[in-house]
Amino acid sequence: MHLALFGHLMKWLVIGSLVGIMTGSGSALFLTGLDFATKERLTHPRLFWLLPLGGALVSYLYLKYGKEASKGNNLILEQIHEGNGAVPFRMAPLVLFGTFLTHLFGGSAGREGTAVQMGGSFAEWLGNRMRLDSFDRKIILMCGIGSGFGSVFGTPLSGAIFGLEVLTIGVIRYEALLPCFVASFVGDIVTRAWGIFHLHYSVGTILEISPFMIGKVIFASIIFGLASLLFSEMTHGLKALFARYIKNSVLKSFIGGLILIAIVYLFGTREYLGLGMPLISESFQGTSSSFAFLWKTIFTSITLGAGFQGGEVTPLFVIGSTLGSALGHLLQVSIPFMAALGFIAVFSGATNTPIACFIMGIELFGADNIIYMFIACVISYYFSAHTGIYGSQKIEIAKSKLYQFPKNATLASIRNKKN
Repeated sequence: MHLALFGHLMKWLVIGSLVGIMTGSGSALFLTGLDFATKERLTHPRLFWLLPLGGALVSYLYLKYGKEASKGNNLILEQIHEGNGAVPFRMAPLVLFGTFLTHLFGGSAGREGTAVQMGGSFAEWLGNRMRLDSFDRKIILMCGIGSGFGSVFGTPLSGAIFGLEVLTIGVIRYEALLPCFVASFVGDIVTRAWGIFHLHYSVGTILEISPFMIGKVIFASIIFGLASLLFSEMTHGLKALFARYIKNSVLKSFIGGLILIAIVYLFGTREYLGLGMPLISESFQGTSSSFAFLWKTIFTSITLGAGFQGGEVTPLFVIGSTLGSALGHLLQVSIPFMAALGFIAVFSGATNTPIACFIMGIELFGADNIIYMFIACVISYYFSAHTGIYGSQKIEIAKSKLYQFPKNATLASIRNKKN
C-alpha cells in the first residue's frame, strides 16, 4: 500500500511539474506580450481606433478555426465534469493572440482567462501524450487551471485551491490537491525564472478586532457581493443581448468596438481601458474616483459581451479595490485596508471561490488582517447569490437552504431558466 502511494506521489510530482513548466513558460510569454501591448497602446493612442477591426479579426479566427475553443474557460470546466469531448491545443495560440489584440487596441479585459485556457490546453495535450485515463485526465486539467491562475498572478497557493474550488459550488476536489499544488508552485517558479515579476500592494494597517469594525466590514462585504452580482449579470446579459440582435460574431465584435470608442469619446477618459492596473494603485492611495468601479464594470462587460478575448479577474480586482476605496472614505476606515478587502471579496463573489480568494489575500497582503479578509470573502460569496462569471460551474451544495436546484444544475442552466 505504501509503495503504491509512493508511486502515486512520484507520478503526480512529475506530471504536475511538467504542467507547471509548460504553463509557467506560456504565462511568461503572455505577460511579456501583454506588457508590450499595453506600452504600445499608451505610446500610440491612435491604436484605439483599430479596436473594432481587431475584435472582428479575432472573432473571424475563432469562427474559422476555434470551434469548441470559443467556449473558453467553460469548455475546460465542462470537460472536467463530463469528459466527453476535448480541449483543443489550438485554444492556447488563439486565446493568446486574441487577448494580445484586445489589450493592444484598448479593450477592457483581464488575463486570468487566457492563462487558464492555455494551462488547460497544455494539460490536455500532455495528458493525451501520456495516455492518462479519464479520472487522471480530469486531475491534469485541474492542474492546468491551477497552474495558469497561480503563475499569471504570482499566487501559487491560491492558484492550487482555485483549480479545486472553481469547478463546483459547495465542493472542493481534494483528490487533485497535491497535483494542483505542484503544478501551481512549479508554474509560479518558472514564470519568475523567465524574469516576470508581479505587483504587490501594501495595506500598512493592522486593525484590532472589535464589534464596531466587524459591522463595518460586514456592511462593505455585502456591497462587494452585490458588485460581483452586478458584474456577472451585466456581462452575461450583454453577451445574450449582442447574440440576440447580431447573429454574426465578426460583426458583433466590430460593433462592440465602435460602442467602446463612442463611450470613451463621450466621457473623455481612457483610464478604464486595458487591465486597469493604475486604477488599483490609485485605489490603495485613496485617489480613485468614487464611481470608478461602475465604469470599469460597464467597460469590461461591453468588451467581453461583444466577444473580445481576455479574462474577467483583473477587472474584478479593479472593481473591488476601487469600490473598497470609496467605501473606506464613506465608512471612515483605512483606505488601503478596504481596497484590499474589495480586491479579494468581489473576486470571491464573482467566481464563487471564497477559500482561494482568502488565501490570495494572505499571499498578496499578509496575514495581519486575516479575520477581516475571511469575513469579506465569505459574506461576498453569499450575497452574490448563485451567479458567477463561469456558466459551467456546477451547484453541488446551495449557498443556503433557501435555494433549491435540480441535480447537476449549472449557473448557466439556472440563468436560462430565469430568462
